[in-house]
Amino acid sequence: MTAALHITGDPEADELLSSDPLALLIGMLLDQQVAMETAFAGPAKIRERLGRFDAESIADDSADDMSQLFRTPPAVHRYPDSMAGRTQALCRAVVDQWGGDASAIWTEGDPQGSEILRRLKALPGFGDQKAKIFLALLGKQRGLTASGWEKASAPYSEEGSHRSVADIVDAASLTKVREFKKAAKAAAKATK
Repeated sequence: MTAALHITGDPEADELLSSDPLALLIGMLLDQQVAMETAFAGPAKIRERLGRFDAESIADDSADDMSQLFRTPPAVHRYPDSMAGRTQALCRAVVDQWGGDASAIWTEGDPQGSEILRRLKALPGFGDQKAKIFLALLGKQRGLTASGWEKASAPYSEEGSHRSVADIVDAASLTKVREFKKAAKAAAKATK
């Protein structure tokens, strides 16, 4: 059994992320242009407001209802309409391609790390970096043992690093990840 995740600071939201692969996948999707805690707390807000939490229900809900669900204070995301649409597109892909089982993306057919990365990158809203971070999160904290996951998710698989959500295990590591991201942004800005 894998340890519980500690990303949001909200025990209920973290429990959902720890127990439901779809919640973790949606949290990763939402992790852009908002604080990590806000993004990964999103699935718990969706479940609470929708009254259920499965890929088919989310994918099949009306776009207007999902946008309203995302806008209701406290908002699920700072860009509620576009992220509601992206969440529904992701859930539609999980239903259509993976039978509604998000974990099948990294378990079906006992795939190697490079294949899992390819599958993740094929999902709506998952580019190369997001897919690598999610793969590293699976390997570092969710017990993924697929051959080659470390190479496929590099540099996020690096032991002892504090690059991403894959490295957050408590409040102290969250602070270190924030410091790393702040320094990386400053360095990128300095080279422009």
